[in-house]
Amino acid sequence: MNRTLPVWLTKRVPSPSTVREVEGMMRAARLHTVCESARCPNLGECWSRKSATFMILGDVCTRSCGFCAIKVGRPQAVDPGEPDRLAATAREMGLRHVVVTSVARDELPDEGAGQFAATIRALRREMPHAIVEVLTPDFKGKRWCLRMGLEARPDIFNHNIETVERLSPAVRPQAKYRRTLELLAAARQIAPGVYTKSGIMLGLGEQREEVIQTLRDLRDAGVDAVTIGQYLRPTMRHLPVLEYVHPDTFAEYERIGMEMGFLFVASGPFVRSSYNAIEFSRRVLADRLAATA
Repeated sequence: MNRTLPVWLTKRVPSPSTVREVEGMMRAARLHTVCESARCPNLGECWSRKSATFMILGDVCTRSCGFCAIKVGRPQAVDPGEPDRLAATAREMGLRHVVVTSVARDELPDEGAGQFAATIRALRREMPHAIVEVLTPDFKGKRWCLRMGLEARPDIFNHNIETVERLSPAVRPQAKYRRTLELLAAARQIAPGVYTKSGIMLGLGEQREEVIQTLRDLRDAGVDAVTIGQYLRPTMRHLPVLEYVHPDTFAEYERIGMEMGFLFVASGPFVRSSYNAIEFSRRVLADRLAATA
C-alpha cells in the first residue's frame, strides 16, 4: 500500500521548551512514561501541556504484542520507591487527572497489581482530590490481583481490548479477547463505583461489522467508556498498517458507540487510551474535577 500518511495524520510540532521540562522531571524522578516507550505520536502535544501517562514497573515488558514498541525482555526488580516519586511528580506537574499504566510483568506472582495499589494509595495521600485512572494489563485473569488494585479505589479502571476478536491472536498473542471482556465485567462487579474503560485500534484489517461487534461486547461487559484510534506501525518489525481509516469513519463509530449507551466515546485518528483522558472527567466526573481546580 502507499506508505505516505494521509493529510489527517500530520501534526504540528509544538514548542520544545515545555517538552524538555517534562522530560527533565521524569528523568530526575527516575520515572518512565508510556508516551516515550510506546513512541506515541501525541507525545509532543501532551508534554507541551504538561500532561503525561506514567508507566510503572519499569520499561521492559514480558509480552511481545505485534503492535507495541515497548522493549521486551527480562524486567528489573520492582522499585518500592516508585509510587511516592510518581505521586510527588504528578503533584509538581499540577495534574488533575493522573493516568498510570504499566508493562506486563507476567513473572511476578501478583502480576504487578501490588505496585498499582501502592501507586494509587500514594496519589491519594499526595493529591487527595485528583482523579486517578489506571490502565492495567490483564493480570492473566487473576481475580485476586484485580481485586488488589481495585481495593485501592482508582476512579477509572482501564484495560484495552485492542482489536476485534478475529485479529486478537495475531495482535496480542499472549492475551485473550474473552479474558479481557471477563476482566472488565469482573471489575464492574468487584468495584461498582469505579468507571470502566477500554480501547480499540483500527487499521489492522478489521471489518466494520467486527468493530461494531467489539463495541457491543464491551458494552455488554458493562464498560462505561471506550477509545478508538488509528494504529500506526512503530517499526518495520511490527504489524503493518492495512488501512488509514478516514476521520468520517471514526465519527461514525463514535456515534454508534454513544447510541449503544457508553457514557463516553473518543474516536479519531490520534485518539489513544490515555490521550486527553481528562475529557472523560469533564463529561462524567465534572464535580470531582471541579474540586481539583
